[in-house]
Amino acid sequence: MGKQFSGRALVVWGITAVLLVVLGLGLLDSQATRPEAGAEAPTFDMTFFNGYEWEDTTQANLSEMQGNVVVLNFWASWCVECRLEADLLQATAEKYEDDGVIFLGVAWTDTEPKSFEYMDEFNITYPNAPDLGLDIGEKYEITGIPETFFIDKEGEIAQVIIGPVSEEILEGVISSLLE
Repeated sequence: MGKQFSGRALVVWGITAVLLVVLGLGLLDSQATRPEAGAEAPTFDMTFFNGYEWEDTTQANLSEMQGNVVVLNFWASWCVECRLEADLLQATAEKYEDDGVIFLGVAWTDTEPKSFEYMDEFNITYPNAPDLGLDIGEKYEITGIPETFFIDKEGEIAQVIIGPVSEEILEGVISSLLE
């Protein structure tokens, strides 16, 4: 009986070790693929909420926006910190709308009615799209919301802000990317 136990124990330890190695490699891989400053921005298709559009279309791909500065903001109506930056994002989008800066909102894991309530509450007019399937969030491997990615004219990520973005950072990054 002792030999059976040690044989089973060896098998259990072996399986546990293999699972830990696979899990560890998976974690390393996911950390290595999160797009950071200097990396090419992952492209994605988005279908905007009804009433929202970009250049007279209700669907777009991020790659079509190359040549512009893109401010990509992940938010949700239930996110308290998203509410702290909503007015600032809208005001800044209006300020730079004729300067080659595109603001894109991504409603991450939010329902359409709640998303519309949020966008109405903050008078958000820049293009917004749902991400109920988490496709866009997965490509950017967001860690929470709000999260904002600044994408330069060449389609590379210039800066990532986790948490609410401040006016100083928003203005500073956009100004430097427009130079």
